Amino acid sequence: MFDVLSDINWFAVIVSTLVFAVLGGLYFTAIVAKPYKVALGNETTELPKPGPIFIVGPLISSLVVVVTTAVLLRALDVQALGDGIVFGLIVSVGYLVAQTLNIAINPNFPRPLLYTLINAPYFIVCTVVSAGILTVWT
Repeated sequence: MFDVLSDINWFAVIVSTLVFAVLGGLYFTAIVAKPYKVALGNETTELPKPGPIFIVGPLISSLVVVVTTAVLLRALDVQALGDGIVFGLIVSVGYLVAQTLNIAINPNFPRPLLYTLINAPYFIVCTVVSAGILTVWT
């Protein structure tokens, strides 16, 4: 069932990973930068300049999410765009958003619900777009 690595369009994996990177860069630096600082309790703190880990880390994490999505789409034989979109919604809400809330519920996140609400649209949009790309480009 999971012998599908040769069925994956690796160009689609690269494009999908870049979607995560570009949308993440825009979303977290331009669209939700201030609310994100509030959710983390850093609204009055000047944060240090981000180092390479802030680019490389999310890129690698996104690649893992995209490859996992590609494996599951192929293993489940998802072929129609609509089914790919539904799959993306299920995975993003059921795993990524739920896990984001779970991670945020600890003393280091002063506003866990706000943190989750800020991150959820990014995960949902990126995962749905990625699942769509991976479904169509087989």
